[in-house]
Amino acid sequence: MYYSPFVVWLGLVVMAQKMQINDEIRLNILSALLDKGSTQPNLRRIKNKTKYHLATIKGSIDFLTKEGIITGYGPKLAFWKLGYKLEAVELLQVDFSKNELVEKFLEVIKNDPHVYALSSIMGSGNYNLMSFQFYKDVESYHKNLQENYVKKIPHYYEIVKDRQVFYLTEPIFKRGSRTDSVIKILRNEAALD
Repeated sequence: MYYSPFVVWLGLVVMAQKMQINDEIRLNILSALLDKGSTQPNLRRIKNKTKYHLATIKGSIDFLTKEGIITGYGPKLAFWKLGYKLEAVELLQVDFSKNELVEKFLEVIKNDPHVYALSSIMGSGNYNLMSFQFYKDVESYHKNLQENYVKKIPHYYEIVKDRQVFYLTEPIFKRGSRTDSVIKILRNEAALD
């Protein structure tokens, strides 16, 4: 069957328009949006909301960036629409006296894309680290734990003495922006002064 060059071109255009959420082009664009300075604020939109002069807005953004308060701009993703409906929060009791094993453990965490935050914690109990992770489901969490930690880190349970896992699930009663929360706290503190 013969197709004219126009029909072939039209077919290519239609194929190109069938975008996927997780194809290489969309993933590269999302990744680029996370690079420092890749997205700039819309000064006119800020002006319409605040009624401040553009120079005041630009000067304030430059000041906050220079002071390290604003560290970048980027997209906010609906992870659940990408199939990642489970957030796992781990409380860990790690024996930091085993330096070599701890280094291996931290290296694995550094390279694990599921872990988006790991922090030292203080409080009641014996836990000293907290990790935050995204997964599609509980099974994928346990599979990642076994394959990338227990099997790859010799004597894993000698350094991770205890572990509690909490799975954040629906319904979510409140989920806001950390940035918005800090702004509200700072406003409340300023009102008290």
